Amino acid sequence: MKGNHNFTEGKILSPLIRFALPVLLALFLQAMYGAVDLLVVGQFGTAADVSAVSTGSQIMQSITVMITGLAMGITILTGQKIGEKRPDEAGKAIGSGICLFAALAVCITAVMLLAANPLAVVMQAPEEAFSRTVTYVQICSAGTVFIVAYNVLGSIFRGIGDSKMPLITVAIACVLNIVGDVLFVAGFHMGVAGAALATILAQAISVLLSILIIRKRELPFVLSKKDIRFDGRRIGRIVCLGAPIALQDLLVNISFLVIIAIVNTLGVVASAGVGVAEKLCAFIMLVSSAYMQSMSAFVAQNIGANRPDRAKRALFCGVSTSVLAGLLMAYLSFFHGDLLSSLFARDPEVILAAADYLKAYALDCMLTSFLFCFMGYFNGCGRTVFVMIQGIIGAFGVRIPISYLVSRMANVSLFHIGLATPASSLVQIALCVGYFLLQNRRQKQTLLKEGGQPV
Repeated sequence: MKGNHNFTEGKILSPLIRFALPVLLALFLQAMYGAVDLLVVGQFGTAADVSAVSTGSQIMQSITVMITGLAMGITILTGQKIGEKRPDEAGKAIGSGICLFAALAVCITAVMLLAANPLAVVMQAPEEAFSRTVTYVQICSAGTVFIVAYNVLGSIFRGIGDSKMPLITVAIACVLNIVGDVLFVAGFHMGVAGAALATILAQAISVLLSILIIRKRELPFVLSKKDIRFDGRRIGRIVCLGAPIALQDLLVNISFLVIIAIVNTLGVVASAGVGVAEKLCAFIMLVSSAYMQSMSAFVAQNIGANRPDRAKRALFCGVSTSVLAGLLMAYLSFFHGDLLSSLFARDPEVILAAADYLKAYALDCMLTSFLFCFMGYFNGCGRTVFVMIQGIIGAFGVRIPISYLVSRMANVSLFHIGLATPASSLVQIALCVGYFLLQNRRQKQTLLKEGGQPV
């Protein structure tokens, strides 16, 4: 199939970049997909509407990152089987994954519809925006099955080395969401409800069109109807690989929800400002996130092919190139945060609040260039438990405590609260580098005992 990549031979940097570029564009469109709601509501609504969409979308983002993280189990397992040149096993893994995520979609939908109101309470949504926050979450939750579907589709294709199909999927969703937002929010003046409705309709149509496209393409794995079943062993393997990533992503996102809850106590302007800044951060971190996903697929294939030396070289190539983009994003965030924030808000106070928060994220832009590459490398190696542990330590051992303590200080600014994020990244980088050196030492000792040569 055209667009599939065999990462186990040939050059490293150029195939990695070619694979990462569609991933980057897909993530950009994914960020746009999430940002359009806030952008349109920010132009045609009030600060309360902005606060409701920002808080509600963060709640839904927690669900999305959990699904995406768990789906990484399919990406890693599929990539390893492709690397082992076992397309039949790849198909069986995918079939079991489809059953797992279908059941998960039903459960999440039921839970979220019931939990919308309590979650708004926990998030300390401002009184002016409370009912609108609940409405947004309830409507979006009704489309959970489609969130699950297109994340699973994306995970399968990244596993086989095809980063273009996920791009097509999210591009369709993004275009449809923009049209829906303009129609329902700007045209029919449905406000927060219109933004949420546009989101789920876009997801539904995107999935249906993507399935039609996929059915006409030749695939490098064998998938029959009998493979689509609950195979306990394969589902267990997917869960073992994906659950630590999902739990880490979920807990990290929860840590940001806690920070938003802390900020919400400071008033609707601060709440809206952080909401705008967080949407912008989705764009600021795009390159680092693209490298993390690409690194996982690249490393997984090489680990499956017993090429750990090549996997390590990919890590160093990724770090050396992503840091350049990190420096550019840091500059824009620190010196032009007000200009960026004005894209999502009209209220001058909200714009200033968002720009203040973004200055702290400028520092994190450089740090995540290193951190996300290491996380992608360890995910591809199957070391997902370590990725989970370091993420939890960063979120709950550093980010939340610092945010809370700083928020209790007199005359606190959003910049000071935001510094908790780069502080967390520094600790996580130290943990990743330490673990990498430890694994290298163990590998060399094993090879020497076996009479081999260290890689």
